[in-house]
Order: sequence, then structure tokens, then C-alpha cells
Amino acid sequence: MVFKRMLGAFGVGAPSVDTVLAVSRIQPGGSLAGQVRLKGGDFDAEIEHITLGLVARVEIEHGDGEGSGLGEFFRFQASGPFILRKGEERAIDFQTPIPFETPISEIGGQQLHGMQLGVRTELAIAKAVDKGDLDSIAVEPLPSQSAVLHALIQLGFQFKSADLEAGQVFGTRQELPFYQEIEFYPPAQHASHVNEIELTFVASATGLEVILEADTRSGHSGDAVGRFHLSHDEALRTDWAGEIDRWLIGLAQYGAGGHHIPHHDGYGDHHHEHHHEHRSGPGWGAVAAAGAAGVVGGLVAGEIIEEIFEDEEEESDED
Repeated sequence: MVFKRMLGAFGVGAPSVDTVLAVSRIQPGGSLAGQVRLKGGDFDAEIEHITLGLVARVEIEHGDGEGSGLGEFFRFQASGPFILRKGEERAIDFQTPIPFETPISEIGGQQLHGMQLGVRTELAIAKAVDKGDLDSIAVEPLPSQSAVLHALIQLGFQFKSADLEAGQVFGTRQELPFYQEIEFYPPAQHASHVNEIELTFVASATGLEVILEADTRSGHSGDAVGRFHLSHDEALRTDWAGEIDRWLIGLAQYGAGGHHIPHHDGYGDHHHEHHHEHRSGPGWGAVAAAGAAGVVGGLVAGEIIEEIFEDEEEESDED
């Protein structure tokens, strides 16, 4: 699925660019590889740099409402300066690891409703920058994340939607300025006391934090949060169906205000903690402006996001 367009910022007869990904599906912390293919236009062009970035739609709360923006959360330089001659064709290989906190957009070959991720190519010529090439990318869960997701399905939970929220997850060593919420409807045995649950992963090279937030029904005090912090190997050995089911049964018996939520720290000891709210922090723009690790800020209006992704889908269908 190659998406190609002329570099409009540089006028008629300018170079064109394709970004071709080696694979269309990757995992958090995995390797993103491919080629940037250039074709010279009607004149020699002094290329200053070619930079690629991962972008995603992020929900942003402001005042009493919320909107969405296209946020670039990771970028790397594929090439430094060179001269692209008139009519010349050149291919530039690239390969880079992506963040472990990269959100999941696909499970078992099925795209998560509400998730849109892409790789954007930025070409700089003579102080002008064109961000004209955007390719969709699918991110599948790590095996440790799949273990949790499969347990929810085993228990009878039904997927509702997924989105990215600007802000910080309470008590985590989160690096990206947003977190992913994957929402599920409860099975019949838990529907009397839970409206839905929200699942958030905060992954790193060494481990996985799993945060489950239950939206409890009337009569129970607030939302309940279950937290687990394990290595990836421990996550694979955990009986997630049993852990989640026991937690929800406890909520039915005691409510969010009276039941302690299990917290596993990854070292074999069990602690207890309870939070009514685990989301905090400023909006995307403030976090990015503060220089969060590995992040470059930038938002595009919601209607432009739709246009970018829709244009890409249309052109992919024509290929």
C-alpha cells in the first residue's frame, strides 16, 4: 500500500516521494524498516534532510469539551543533505526501533475501531518542508499483551472501541504524552455491576504495566482500578482470566469503594492499592512543549486528519 503524491510545497516540476514499508505490521518495540524512493523533478534539488515520523489521532480535552488532533510521537532522520539531480531516481533504506509504548491498532488481523496510525515522510528542500507522504501502519500486540486480551475474550468481554488520550497514567514511568484506552463491554455475569472496562498497557523493554479501570454501575462508589506490573515472561505465565474474574467478583461484593484492588509488582509479592482516577496531566500540546522524551509535538485539525487518511485509503484502493 504505497501512497504517492507530488511535493506540493515546492511547486510544479518538483521531486516526488514514495515511502515503501518492508512490512505493514509491526509490534511495539519492534523494527520499522523500508525505503524512501525519490524521483527528481524538472530541476536539481538540494535535499536538506528526509525525516520519518509515527503519527496517530489523539483525543484532547479542553474545557468542557474535547477534540482530536494528529500527533507525531516519534521521529527519526533517514537521510542528511544531498543533491537530487533532475530526473534522478534514488532509494534510501531506513530501519529504526519504535517505542514500546506505541499503541496497538490491530488484534488478530482485525483493526481496532477508532485507531489510526501512520508513517509520515518529511522532505526538506531549501528551508521549505513538505509532509506529503503518509502510509498506514498496523501495530499488533506483544505476546504479553495478547495474553491479557485473550483472557478478556475468554471471559466473554466484547470489544467496544479504542482511542488515545492526551495525558499521563497515574503512577507509571510513561514516556509518550498519551495513553491508549481499549474499551470492552462486560459479559452477562458481570453486567449487573460494571458498565464497561478500559484496558491500558504501558510497556517497556523489560516489563509491562496493565491497568484495568472498571466503570461501575449506580450503587457502587466511583471507578475501580486494578494494576499489574510484571516482566513480559511473567505476564505470559499469569492466569489473567482468573485474576480479572476475581477482581470483578470482588467489585460485585464490595463495590469500588470497599474492595482493594490487586497490584502485582513483578517480584512475586502482592500489594493492594485503590484509585478512583488514574488519568492526569496536561494536554498534548503542553506535554510536547515541555520536551517529553522522544516526542515532537504537532497537531492537525480534525477535518484535515480525516482528509489525510481518507485520501490514503482511496489511493491504496486504486493500486
